[in-house]
Amino acid sequence: MSVRVGLLGATGAVGQRFVQLLDDHPTFDIAAVTASPRSAGESYRDAAKWRVDTPIPEDIAEMTVRETDPDALPDDLDLLFSSLPSTVGAEIEPELCRAGYVVSSNSSNERMAEDVPLTIPEVNPDHLALIETQREERGWDGALVKNPNCSTITMTPTLAALDQFGLSRIHVATLQAVSGAGYSGVTSMEIIDNVLPHIGGEEAKMEAESRKLLGDVTDGELSLHDVDVAASCNRVPSLDGHLENVFAELEEDPSAAEVHEALEGLDAADLPSAPEQPIHVFDDPERPQPRLDRMRGKGMQISAGGLRETPDGIQYNCLAHNTIRGAAGASVLNGELLVEAGIV
Repeated sequence: MSVRVGLLGATGAVGQRFVQLLDDHPTFDIAAVTASPRSAGESYRDAAKWRVDTPIPEDIAEMTVRETDPDALPDDLDLLFSSLPSTVGAEIEPELCRAGYVVSSNSSNERMAEDVPLTIPEVNPDHLALIETQREERGWDGALVKNPNCSTITMTPTLAALDQFGLSRIHVATLQAVSGAGYSGVTSMEIIDNVLPHIGGEEAKMEAESRKLLGDVTDGELSLHDVDVAASCNRVPSLDGHLENVFAELEEDPSAAEVHEALEGLDAADLPSAPEQPIHVFDDPERPQPRLDRMRGKGMQISAGGLRETPDGIQYNCLAHNTIRGAAGASVLNGELLVEAGIV
C-alpha cells in the first residue's frame, strides 16, 4: 500500500527530520512539501538549508516548495504531516481539515481540545475515537490528530507503564536539548557554559498533556487522568535528547525490580516506525545519557534508568530523542496508526 503525503512546514528543523524519516518509508511517499510564502517556488534544496546529519534525499531536494494553502496542494494527497509554528497551524490546519485532508500534526495548537486526539500509539491508540466526535462537531470530512510536546512524550510512556500501581503525584525536572528550541532558538552565548532554568510554556504543556494522554475516551467523550503533575523545565547544552528526572508517588508500593519489569513490559505498537520494545531500562546508574542513548531504536526508543525506591514511591530518569521520538517520529507513528485504523 502506498500513501501519498504532504509535509507542511517542511524546511524547518522538525520538517527536515520528517524528510529524513520518510525517505524509503515502506508506506508513505512524499508528494508535496510546503513552507512560508518567501520559500514558495524554490527547490527544496535551496529553501531548506539542510542541517540534518544524513544527506538530503535527491528526489525531495528537487521538489518545488509550495505555499501552505489548501489551494496550493495536490488533490490526491492521502495524509498531511504538519510541523507548522503553532500560530500558523491554528489558522491553516482547520482549513485543511475542512477541505477534507487528514492531518497528523506536531504543532502545539489544539493539543488540549476535547475533540482532538492527542496520541502516543503505545499509550492511547483508542483516543482516535475522538475523530468521529470531531467530525460531527466541526462539520468537516478531514481529521486533526496531534502528538504531544517533546518533553511530555519522553515521560508519559513511563507513566503509562506505572499506572498499574496507581499514579498519585508526579514531579519531573527536565534537562532539555537545544534542538528543542529550533535551529535559531537559543544562541551559543546563552547556552554554552550555562543552563536556562525556564522554557516558556513547557511546564504547563507537560502538566496538562500527560493527563490527557493517560485519560479515557468513552462514547466519544474525553476524561482526564486524575494524577497531579508538576514540572520544572530547563534548557541544557546538549544538542539532542531530553533527559528527565521523575519522582513518582504511587498508591501502591512496588519495588524497583517490579518497576523495572513494568517499564520494559509496556506493550509495543505494531507499526513500521515503532521500536520492538518501547522502553529500555538500564541497570547502570550512569545511564541513560543523551549522547550515548538518544539513538536507541533509531531514535524511537525511550530509555530509563536510575531506578530507586523512595519513601513516597519511585525515582528514575528517562530519555528520548526530542526531534525524532519527540516530534517528527511521533507524527509519523500517528500517521501509521491512522493507516492501521483505516482512517487514511
